[in-house]
Amino acid sequence: MTWDEYGYVRLQVDLVLEIAEAEGLIRAARVRIASDELMPEEQRAIADQAVSRSPAEAVAYLVDPVDLVTGLPGVELTQASWSSEPAVYDPEAADWVDEDWADESWDDAAPDGAAPDDFTPDDFAPDDAGPEAGPGGERSGGGAR
Repeated sequence: MTWDEYGYVRLQVDLVLEIAEAEGLIRAARVRIASDELMPEEQRAIADQAVSRSPAEAVAYLVDPVDLVTGLPGVELTQASWSSEPAVYDPEAADWVDEDWADESWDDAAPDGAAPDDFTPDDFAPDDAGPEAGPGGERSGGGAR
């Protein structure tokens, strides 16, 4: 199968954020929750407690990755999923290295020495397309928006 036969693209983004001012972040999330007219009062109280305890929860309420694709021509968001969690970050640690980008053979990935502009969609078709090739995850995340 070629990429256009799938009809879907899975975009994976992994961000590590340094929280420099947790109080300001939490305050902004609480303001967002308080001003969300569509959030039921009971859910608002639960959300307020969650963000008050954790900057990671505050980030989940303030960041909406759906905004990354909103307005892209020819793209309709089918499903989205995201989460936020505390992380111990060491940029030198091996587990923070993205193996796909760190692999030295990446430089040799161009077919027949082609320049990046010479690629065609067929160059990126997976060898074995299975049922898992479709979109994944359900829309969830920080809060009702």
